[in-house]
Amino acid sequence: MNYSIYAESTPNPEVMKFVSNRMLADKSIEIKNVGEAHGISIAIELLKFPFVESIYMSSNFISITKIKNLEWESIAMQLRIFITEHLNSNEITNHTKDIKVAKENTINDKQYANSRVLTQKEKEVEAILNEYIAPAVESDGGAITLNYYKENIVCVDLKGACSGCPSSTSTLKGGIETLLRQKISPEIEVIANEE
Repeated sequence: MNYSIYAESTPNPEVMKFVSNRMLADKSIEIKNVGEAHGISIAIELLKFPFVESIYMSSNFISITKIKNLEWESIAMQLRIFITEHLNSNEITNHTKDIKVAKENTINDKQYANSRVLTQKEKEVEAILNEYIAPAVESDGGAITLNYYKENIVCVDLKGACSGCPSSTSTLKGGIETLLRQKISPEIEVIANEE
């Protein structure tokens, strides 16, 4: 069965989600330049388009962030056709099978080693993010992961369509922060990692 791709808008006006009828990856990966592409041919080729800023690939979709001075109407069909033809001209494969990426749900705060053991509170926050928030965010072409939790500050990493999204602040404050305040502590404040 060949790949079939359709384009889906996201809450971020600069990002379009291109969804496949087949799995593309077993890991999520954000790619901002060819050096980060890990030899993934579809990512390398997409980054050659002068209007593609970055790519986020996960399970059965590729979210593409475009440059700001171009409208999707002029490039979405071109990208959809290109992705479909590129995937169908190559073997069906798991594009991330040989890639070692940081575990999505690992604390990445620079003051801690990546292998740091999560505290009980961090595990609670992470479980809530994974159960209630991550599926909705992924359906919008992005990802959210816990960066750290300390002194009632929850810092999250936003990737794909969520990174730079104009509505991410309201989502963080109105959705995620409210949920974590209800389930963990009314003192919690949610911020996004700006790196």
